Amino acid sequence: MNKNLLFFTFALVLALFGKAQAQPEPPLKLAKLKYNGGGDWYSNKTSLPNLISFCRKNLNINLDTEEAVVEVGSPELFSYPFVHMTGHGNVVFSEAEAQNLRKYLISGGFLHIDDNYGLDKFVRVELKKVFPELELIELPFNHPIYNQKYKFPKGLPKVHEHDGKSPQGYGLIYEGRLLCFYSVECDLGNGWEDQVIYNDSEEVRQKALQMGANLVAYAFTQY
Repeated sequence: MNKNLLFFTFALVLALFGKAQAQPEPPLKLAKLKYNGGGDWYSNKTSLPNLISFCRKNLNINLDTEEAVVEVGSPELFSYPFVHMTGHGNVVFSEAEAQNLRKYLISGGFLHIDDNYGLDKFVRVELKKVFPELELIELPFNHPIYNQKYKFPKGLPKVHEHDGKSPQGYGLIYEGRLLCFYSVECDLGNGWEDQVIYNDSEEVRQKALQMGANLVAYAFTQY
């Protein structure tokens, strides 16, 4: 088995079931992906911290209270079992960055991409650099990612309206494993933001946070 996959598996098992250890393992950390190209990778500043807080309260996972920021081509990418990517604009992966991201995902990492309206036409091209042999496929509503602790029988919740289209959840599947989930026409990360930013109803925010928790739970328990 790939040594990076062994690391991820061991770390996740400890996080989920290692409460009885005399010296508790350090908490796992979620990270936001920093990329080149000019797109605002840094957008939605409160979204990931709020999702982390929600997951700490509602999932049995030992998570660090703070998010990390990691660059696509950094070896530190392998330190984070769940990485979140968002933005509105251009994305560019160098060949080295694409290869690093590919190795990370094949080794057991998980990437959630959230189209914050404007990312789609750029990120699809860059994903082809990472997995030229794979196609993004729309996941059926009975997929396990919609059926973790929280049930979403109609798929992704709709947070914000743009083009009158239904939200869609796509995946990259490699050797039978979903290693990247891509939310489109949804603005899922906006729903994780502080309420005062978009003035979304609490019902909308809770649905968004619950779906986000499903993503984290799925990523941490698929082994």
